[in-house]
Amino acid sequence: MARKLAALASALSAGALILTGCANPSTGSAEDDPTKPVTLKFWHGWSEKSEVKAIDASIARFEKLHPNIKVKATGNVTDATVNQALRAGGGDAPDVVSSFTTNNVGQYCSSGMWVDLDPFMKKTGLDKAKVFPKTLLDYTSYQGDQCALPLLADAYGMYYNKDAFEEAGIKRPPRTMSELQRDAAKLTKRTRSGGYERVGFMPNFRLYQNSPDRLFAQWGPTYFGKDGKARLAKEKASKEFYATTRELIRRQGGYGPLETFRTSFGDEMSSQNAFLTGKLAMHMDGEWRGLFMKGAKFAWDTAPLPVPDDRPETYGRGYLTGTVVGIAHSSTHQNAAWELVKFLTANTDQVVAFANAIHNVPSTKAALTSPKLDSDPTFRAFLDIAQNRYSTALPPSINGGQYVTSLQDFSYGVEAGKVHDLDAGLRKLDDEIDADNLQAQN
Repeated sequence: MARKLAALASALSAGALILTGCANPSTGSAEDDPTKPVTLKFWHGWSEKSEVKAIDASIARFEKLHPNIKVKATGNVTDATVNQALRAGGGDAPDVVSSFTTNNVGQYCSSGMWVDLDPFMKKTGLDKAKVFPKTLLDYTSYQGDQCALPLLADAYGMYYNKDAFEEAGIKRPPRTMSELQRDAAKLTKRTRSGGYERVGFMPNFRLYQNSPDRLFAQWGPTYFGKDGKARLAKEKASKEFYATTRELIRRQGGYGPLETFRTSFGDEMSSQNAFLTGKLAMHMDGEWRGLFMKGAKFAWDTAPLPVPDDRPETYGRGYLTGTVVGIAHSSTHQNAAWELVKFLTANTDQVVAFANAIHNVPSTKAALTSPKLDSDPTFRAFLDIAQNRYSTALPPSINGGQYVTSLQDFSYGVEAGKVHDLDAGLRKLDDEIDADNLQAQN
């Protein structure tokens, strides 16, 4: 959705705010009586009409169960705005906060602006390991501090044009990277003038959701060693990943022509989206894209993204991210706030209803297998990705998504042919990431 596009920019702004002024957190008051009348302030980022309607319906369900707790929701709030309010504190600050940017969890936890939720879970008997998938718990915690919980998830997979596949004589979506390269070349159609009518699979990292970390997830890379140091130069997967994307580019005509074609695409969220208009035969995207495919003039389906040829057993995996929610350190109603957080994240019927309403992947084990969940098979593919044991999320770090930004900048150079020594470039990238992390710690 549009919120997905704004998340990275918001993350950078939020990161700067956290780093330039720590929360100086107090413990807040965790001794409030959640059975007493109280009004909670809940800030979230949803802004689309259907999304706001869904979150308002969620609040109404909560208030029916907890008639003493009223929730005043404020939507379309960025991470930067939330962080400013939490640093300032006072009566206008929110009690419950959410973010679309999992990359920032390391900052939320280490700064103390979001409180540790483990004591609340222990006090109310919520066993997080039984309720939430491990990968989602990993991206909502940092160095043992569970300062957030998952509030729906996003899984990335492949959308493909079934009509184009039939025309090209391709029986099924590719499952390995070599099959992806072969099929992408076969599905690409050039014009007489040397341009493109259709590209099989656009690998260029500036396309829509094509941030390099998302395709890189198919290799299951380890970004940081046990010592906390970046280790992309030591990762065999790093070289394989860039070799794969370079070969995809080569087989489909080269970076220059592909990039020229990419710049002709319509806006991602419009009716001129390149996959929707048939300019892409295969496309990496999240589960929410299905909501926008009703006007497609061709048959389409979904599948997991391909995996490296030497790891066929991992097929079905994908990149995971999602919305996170927590309690503000400055809240004086933390027990009541926990009741809201617990309902939004762990109540199976609520999670399923919210997931169905905004077409996101549910974030609890029970909700993922609920018979009440949307039965659309194109959506179910993403549920399988979310539950695949090989699926991964980005590791949290103290300075949020800065290392992802460094990876993106480096990848832009690689795809454009500006990085002539990949090994040296990866070593320099590791050094840059380590320097940024060290600066954030001081």
